[in-house]
Amino acid sequence: MARTVAQIQNLMLADIASDDTLTTALTSSSKYAIFRLFTFIVATAIWIHETFFDQHTVEIDTKIYNQKSGRPSWYREMALKFQYGFDLVADKDYFDNGTASQEQIEDSKIIKYAAVNESDDESRLIIKIAGEVDGVLTDFTDPSQVIAIKAYFKEIKYPGKITIINYKADQLYLNIQIKRDALVLNESGMSILNANYPVREAIQEFMKELPFDGDLKRSALVDKMQKVPGVLDATILSAESSWIDPELNGYATPQPIFISKVAVSGYFEIVTFDNINYVV
Repeated sequence: MARTVAQIQNLMLADIASDDTLTTALTSSSKYAIFRLFTFIVATAIWIHETFFDQHTVEIDTKIYNQKSGRPSWYREMALKFQYGFDLVADKDYFDNGTASQEQIEDSKIIKYAAVNESDDESRLIIKIAGEVDGVLTDFTDPSQVIAIKAYFKEIKYPGKITIINYKADQLYLNIQIKRDALVLNESGMSILNANYPVREAIQEFMKELPFDGDLKRSALVDKMQKVPGVLDATILSAESSWIDPELNGYATPQPIFISKVAVSGYFEIVTFDNINYVV
């Protein structure tokens, strides 16, 4: 781990102080003394050098970790490397890009989000994936894309079972009560000064900040809303979510979220903001 500039400089100054010849000539205690400025410059250079080594170590460790084939992290990395419209190099797990431009290569990487977990009740890996359209997470509905993604994983996977979750967003139902400052927010939650809806915007921002396949915590959402100007207090009266049930080929009955919830699809979509009640 890289030492701080001060640590390095103090060691240099200690060496100077222990040398009888140097201490006779270098007597100034001013932090702006030439020899002290030189030690600071050299210490900074050494610190930068050590920082580079630390970063290099992190990058190598990460690369080694992700390249351990068959690990969940490897499957996630491979999901994000999928290229629609390109073929794999024979007997390899990477694509033949030929003369394709960098723009074409980047455009072909349609899987923007991925998470891989081990099943709790059987020997199986669950691979959740999602794309993105205009900054909004989405599932893959183009049959050609779905077939290509499944063929890709079938080609690269190691022995064992995997399940690819390509679902529409889990539907999130929120019933919220906001105690408002009547000088800042009107009865519908609109900012009197800016004519926007800051609580709604805070919730949307919270959802964007939530990592893919991340744990949605009710308490964290309350904290987010309570930071909004004009919000004196915020309470989530109820929270429910519904996800795609393959047997129904649609959304199942919404289930309550008591403390937190990880979306089955990996991400949530708020159904409506009409259930936010503002009181004084």
